[in-house]
Amino acid sequence: MTGAPIVTASLPMYNLPEMRSANAAFWAALRGLLIADGIAAPEALAFERKPVPDAIGPEVLFSQTCGYPLETIFRGAAIRLGTPCYDAPGCEGATHRGIFVVPIASPARVLADLKGGRFLLNSRHSNSGMNLPRRALAELAGGRPFFAEVVETGNQPGNLDRIARGEADATAVDCVTYAFWSRYRPEAASRTRVLCPTPPSPAIPFVTSIQTPPETVAALRRALHRLARDERFAETRAGLLIADIVDLPDEPYRALLDYEREAERLGYGILA
Repeated sequence: MTGAPIVTASLPMYNLPEMRSANAAFWAALRGLLIADGIAAPEALAFERKPVPDAIGPEVLFSQTCGYPLETIFRGAAIRLGTPCYDAPGCEGATHRGIFVVPIASPARVLADLKGGRFLLNSRHSNSGMNLPRRALAELAGGRPFFAEVVETGNQPGNLDRIARGEADATAVDCVTYAFWSRYRPEAASRTRVLCPTPPSPAIPFVTSIQTPPETVAALRRALHRLARDERFAETRAGLLIADIVDLPDEPYRALLDYEREAERLGYGILA
């Protein structure tokens, strides 16, 4: 005999340890709506899931995945369920930005001042950590490496911790990540500053596996829309800075590949 298939739910994009209760409350509210709609759902979030996982497999009932890998390494593996609108600096509607962050004492005043420095990168597959800053740097780089060293770490909040300690010259992170990190680690945040933003991007969507049955996909979308608008969940939304959850067409996410192509045309296909 075989057991029931594994089904998982996760919120890995904004997942500081200090945020576990807020993320758990969001999932508890969403799960309750799903169960009321006749959809079985796991009791708890999988907090260990990486922001850029190895794959989006059939077990993924609910998660949140960066838009750039959805158009590249995960293309065809997931269905977008809705895009959050965040109440955070750098967000407008269903968009967000990457931001370049430097130590508070950094002499850098404009992006060009980072040339020859040490840069912390969370992932080569990241939109806010790589794709958007690559486009911002492409015209400055002139087809040559811009930094003296690029260190890939796998973790945006960890990169901010390191910038606060003065261990590198700059990093680029999602502006929502910076908002949460600043909220929960204000002393460290006081030792950093935002140098400049990247170009804008659609915010990070909620997703499910491409193999999720259509009726379950429809129920997930209904539950998200109710969670986004029902006053019973106002405190739950506020805990994750969510002002709304909306449906976006494919085009804004496909446009993230335009940033990639523009950087390549400028001779800066690899952030270096």
